[in-house]
Amino acid sequence: MNSTFVKDIMSKNALTVEKSTTLQEAAQQMKESNIGCVVVMDNSKPIGIVTERDFVTKIAAEGRPLFTEIYEVMSSPLITIEPGETVWEASETMKEKGIHKLPVKDNDKIIGIVTTTDIVKIASVGSDSEMRRICDQIILRMEKEVPK
Repeated sequence: MNSTFVKDIMSKNALTVEKSTTLQEAAQQMKESNIGCVVVMDNSKPIGIVTERDFVTKIAAEGRPLFTEIYEVMSSPLITIEPGETVWEASETMKEKGIHKLPVKDNDKIIGIVTTTDIVKIASVGSDSEMRRICDQIILRMEKEVPK
């Protein structure tokens, strides 16, 4: 994973919306695109992120109206990574920040996204024990967060 780069595993179909987008509009776009998060923009500058989990914990659980503008529930500041960083660095950032989705930014433009699923896929391909250890840590963290 030290020689595999973010640009090699990222999904290039990151969804972005302006900060004035309503929660319902964002949810519809996420559903249509089959994407689990949306990057929030302010005049083409990435400023935050809203994930499927946010729809449960910050929107449904709090009873927010669907016409609420998305910037009111976004996580900010937006944590990003550059395409030339290694998958190892992406994994470390995700672990340290406790996040599962990491937008890829190049010159202030969102060009993709890396998720824990992407990292697990690349880690499970190799036989290197360090990759398997990282994979196990990610899966363990995900299991702790998902109610049974």
